[in-house]
Amino acid sequence: MQTLNVNLGTRSYPIHIGAGILPRIGEFLQQAGLRGKVAVVTNPTVAPLYLQSVTDALTGAGYGVIPVLIPDGEEFKTVQSLQIIYDRLIAERLERKSCVLALGGGVVGDMAGFAAATYLRGVPYVQVPTTLLAQVDSSVGGKTGVNHADGKNLIGAFYQPQLVVIDVTMLRTLPRRELVAGLAEVIKYGIIEDAQLFALLEQKIAGLTQLDEALLIDTIATSCAIKARVVEADEREDDYRAVLNFGHTIGHALEAVTGYTEFLHGEAVGVGMAKAAALSARQGFCDGESLRRIVQLIKQAGLPSAIPANVSMTGLIQAMEVDKKAAGGKIKFVMCEGIGKTRFHWLAPQEILSALAG
Repeated sequence: MQTLNVNLGTRSYPIHIGAGILPRIGEFLQQAGLRGKVAVVTNPTVAPLYLQSVTDALTGAGYGVIPVLIPDGEEFKTVQSLQIIYDRLIAERLERKSCVLALGGGVVGDMAGFAAATYLRGVPYVQVPTTLLAQVDSSVGGKTGVNHADGKNLIGAFYQPQLVVIDVTMLRTLPRRELVAGLAEVIKYGIIEDAQLFALLEQKIAGLTQLDEALLIDTIATSCAIKARVVEADEREDDYRAVLNFGHTIGHALEAVTGYTEFLHGEAVGVGMAKAAALSARQGFCDGESLRRIVQLIKQAGLPSAIPANVSMTGLIQAMEVDKKAAGGKIKFVMCEGIGKTRFHWLAPQEILSALAG
């Protein structure tokens, strides 16, 4: 097992990464000083796989467990689904010393975290991510929230977990499409900050899809360490943390215009990264060889890299204009200056539209 720390003063917390460590979840909660009831938020897909194991581990450590099931899917990441969590927490009289535990992927993590941030004005929560995407990205950093009909994650809060527990053996039950989608965020880390990680992925990405546990632990630890450094430098995305959104401006818009049903988040980010790299080259920031390597690795991972012909470019631009990073009629884009280096650049919608159409 590897343990990293996100250093945020009084809001610091550990990330435990290993194989077969889920049965130790009660021990980890005790080490974090958590007590009382634990509301385990999960969904009907994950519950049959891991809810009993988590319940047994927690009850064995002396915790009372309250299961809370919410619908599975990005299209259910809504205020209406959030109400399900609130209703259960209130019915069970969870107190401020109680804990919310997110057992699932990014949707479960974001919603459970937002519920924890707002129930009784804040109760502790723990992330136990079950997808690769959540393990390397959404479970770390304290972004919580729900979607709005006009855009992704427009309603939310920055609220750090007390603890993150990542068990790579849980990826064995993950559908291959979901596993591949998670690779998008790993590739992103290589593009924005770590050329060595990017080169490793070019050579060993097949090992990740084949669930090489040692490789997974090292790769996830590297990804989490990069994210931790960015979050430590800019917890509330006032400036630098926006670098983590490479490929996401286009990706989020693509999800929104297709009703969150056509693309998994990582698939949309794969398209977004390919287009962001092409846009970077068009603006003169990224060299041709770096663009070629980025698009090639995205395809090698099994991710899409092109916007479907039936998607409205105008619709994409409109979705980007309500993005959290839009201001003054322009959109803040994360541009690639080569593998491992980025910069911010403000673009008018028409500039983006011209590049996407090209």
